Amino acid sequence: MTPARKAPRTGSRAFAATWWGQAWVDALEASTLDSGRLSRGRTYARKGMVGPVTVTPGMLHAEVEGSAPWPYDAAVHLRVLTDAQWDTLLAAIAAQVGRTAALLDGEMPTDLVDDARTAGVPLLPEPSELDPECSCPDWGYPCKHAAALCYATAVHLDDDPFWLFTLRGRTKDAVLSALRTRRQMLTGTASTTADAPRGEGVPARDAFAAWNGTFTPPTPETAGTAPGETDTVLTPLTTAPAPGTPFTLDDLEALTRDTAQRARSLAAGNTASLTSAPVEDAVRLAATGISEDWFHQLVHATGLAPRDFARLVRALHHGGPAGLAVARAHLAPDPAAMAAARTALLEPDSAEVRLRVWRNRLTAHNEGIQIRLGPDNRWHPYTREDRGTTADWWPCAPATADPVAALVAARTAAKRN
Repeated sequence: MTPARKAPRTGSRAFAATWWGQAWVDALEASTLDSGRLSRGRTYARKGMVGPVTVTPGMLHAEVEGSAPWPYDAAVHLRVLTDAQWDTLLAAIAAQVGRTAALLDGEMPTDLVDDARTAGVPLLPEPSELDPECSCPDWGYPCKHAAALCYATAVHLDDDPFWLFTLRGRTKDAVLSALRTRRQMLTGTASTTADAPRGEGVPARDAFAAWNGTFTPPTPETAGTAPGETDTVLTPLTTAPAPGTPFTLDDLEALTRDTAQRARSLAAGNTASLTSAPVEDAVRLAATGISEDWFHQLVHATGLAPRDFARLVRALHHGGPAGLAVARAHLAPDPAAMAAARTALLEPDSAEVRLRVWRNRLTAHNEGIQIRLGPDNRWHPYTREDRGTTADWWPCAPATADPVAALVAARTAAKRN
């Protein structure tokens, strides 16, 4: 998270001082987004109504003041690059040493962006890629709050061009680490999986790719668990961490259990965890029941607001990885599935429901409830909860394949609140 910073209030190109920041504004204003609301968003941004902006892979988020007593949650989504596109982009950066130096010096090389675009890798957003959303009742696309966030982001891009890399899927640390690895390979000093320096390790993807095929996946007898169990029998740790370390013996045991469970899943052929983003890893660890101190450390490491991080943990608890995906972004649903769900909810035998449809979400604003269709084809119940001065949508019950059951679960949770 970076501190809030008010955008300049005058001048037609006042939201960006760099060419790449202005390119962001140009993409925004050349898009198919509502020009009238963009204009109002410009005004909001100039007035400093956008709070601290958080950047995570594929998403920007901030609270934006409006006419209500509490700020609204606004977000802007941008498509992340594929692994193949990242390979192309990293190769383009590594091809010239000066490019890495320029990035570290806070500059985005023009020729890098041009070379990447020529190779089919859009680092800067295309006019149709910016995808805003907001918790306010305005169904415009975008609303003025999301538009304000779009404009305020240009200031942050001016300060740190690595924001573009994070938006495209990889953080500054991940990009620099990948560039160091490429440089080592070019100079013949790269470490292999077998001789990696102790304490540094290797990425799970590389370790799995280097597997020589001699490993036999554990059976229930050798692993000490029955089929379908998620827990792995481990020998308790007995050596406490050295004094002054920021973790406890319980923390180490929690990490050991998590590592063993993921290794078992990997041995069984489930490679999905190899591509987990750092935020997803942090949320998964937090959901295992870690200590409060460690929870706060994970929140700090992700750069998310504590409330946003807690919402993701709850989403994972109720809906698993699909629930986490639903909470992090709105998804493009199957129109037939959405139509069928809406029909089921409006049948005579069902309770009267006033629904609004948007993307993968069916919302009954008069009741403060919502259900979201996930990539697992299950419906994830949400309620609108007041937290201090802010009202947000929170996951509230386990996901289900039945939209009627999901809506009932959301209604029940709303009554409890």
